[in-house]
Amino acid sequence: MFNTFINVFKIAELRNKILFTIAMLAVFRLGHWIPIPGLDQAAIERFFNAQQDSGSAAARLTQFVTLFSGGALSRSTIFGLGVMPYISAGIIFQLLGTALPALKKMQEEGPTGRQKIQEWTRYGTVVLAVVQGFGWLKYMTSSGMVYHDAMANPVWWAMALATLVAGTVFLMWIGEQIDRFGIGNGVSMIIMAGILTGMPGAVQTVISDFDPGQADKLGWAGVLMLIAGFFVVVGGAVLMTVAQRRIPIQQAKHTRGRRVFGGQRSYLPLRINHGGVMPVVFASSLMIFPSVILTGLEEVATARANAAGTTGGWWEATIRWFSINLQHGELPYVLIEVAMIFFFSYFWITVQFNPQDMSKQLKEAGSFIPGLRPGPRTEEYLETVMTRVTFVGAAFLSVIAVLPMVVSKSLGIQPNVAQFLGGTGLLIVVSVCMDFLQRVEANLLMRNYAGFLSGDGQSGPRFRGPRG
Repeated sequence: MFNTFINVFKIAELRNKILFTIAMLAVFRLGHWIPIPGLDQAAIERFFNAQQDSGSAAARLTQFVTLFSGGALSRSTIFGLGVMPYISAGIIFQLLGTALPALKKMQEEGPTGRQKIQEWTRYGTVVLAVVQGFGWLKYMTSSGMVYHDAMANPVWWAMALATLVAGTVFLMWIGEQIDRFGIGNGVSMIIMAGILTGMPGAVQTVISDFDPGQADKLGWAGVLMLIAGFFVVVGGAVLMTVAQRRIPIQQAKHTRGRRVFGGQRSYLPLRINHGGVMPVVFASSLMIFPSVILTGLEEVATARANAAGTTGGWWEATIRWFSINLQHGELPYVLIEVAMIFFFSYFWITVQFNPQDMSKQLKEAGSFIPGLRPGPRTEEYLETVMTRVTFVGAAFLSVIAVLPMVVSKSLGIQPNVAQFLGGTGLLIVVSVCMDFLQRVEANLLMRNYAGFLSGDGQSGPRFRGPRG
């Protein structure tokens, strides 16, 4: 392993890519601490501390957006919105590509069509950033986190909104520069950097809660269980991220004169977790809104009952029951989220995986699955296999998503610590790290060096000399 690290920095091109990526991430972290002028930072800190202690739906929404976007809404910095508008615009155009024939045809045109869609995605990012930035500033002014002089000044509104939009556009540019000059996968690298910065705070929380002499504090058994659980969950996440269902593919033989071409055997890899982190993202984000709506309805019902001088009727009791049982970590909440993860896992493969097109491509390439005729029979087989492996992937995502809630509620561990035992953040970090290692591995093997994931760790190039 040590020799492999040395080999990475022996290759000038790979070394420059990694150093450029680190420099861009350092710029991202620097902007993470530059606040927007006109905001009351003390009021913001008090507000978010109170929200975190209450565990309300608004707090979970802010934490979710911050986690997934790499932004800093809780500090309201120039990168407060992060890359969330860019990701949202990309997902919107990806979904529209499956629904609109014209957009799908443009995607099939090659680099020219993809470049045009990328340009539209940038425009969509600006529009979504304006909408999200205005909504966030409006929420901050209504919560008393903006100075009164700034709140009544239209120039401040224009400045603050332009700052948030410019911060998102700048992060989008950083991500594209990492794709072009760095190691690649720039936007995901930014998100991973934002998630990993929460690890020191989680370690500090564990240290502050560690006291073997008190029953309500963490002891040695609890700390060892957290460490073991972290390694087990990370290992399982890595295993399921790279897991594949390999379908054997046979190429047809072609005879030209006296020579026979083709006939090679290969395989078609189908990922077990084909949807990646997206089903968990969709399910977690949608599960926030029932809590917000029910909290508002409960406040209205309580005020109406107090005005009438009664304890409330069946309507108030029903709202109160749903409000309590749909809180984060409750059993009905967990069951509904698991069902939504399964739904979005199958929905995502209908968008991303088209067995008809894959069967057509195999037929045009002169390949076939042994024992199956090309055409509808191959299409039916691919759809059946993908449905079965998706069930396994959805079950894995459900365990990863539910585990932090179970650990936090049953063991009394704070959410910022439990999130590193599963959830969306852990899946993003594992996926990005695996992609990074595979990119470095490809660069090393291309130059005959041993890599991280294969090889014997030799410190120099491996050349085969001539025989004899």
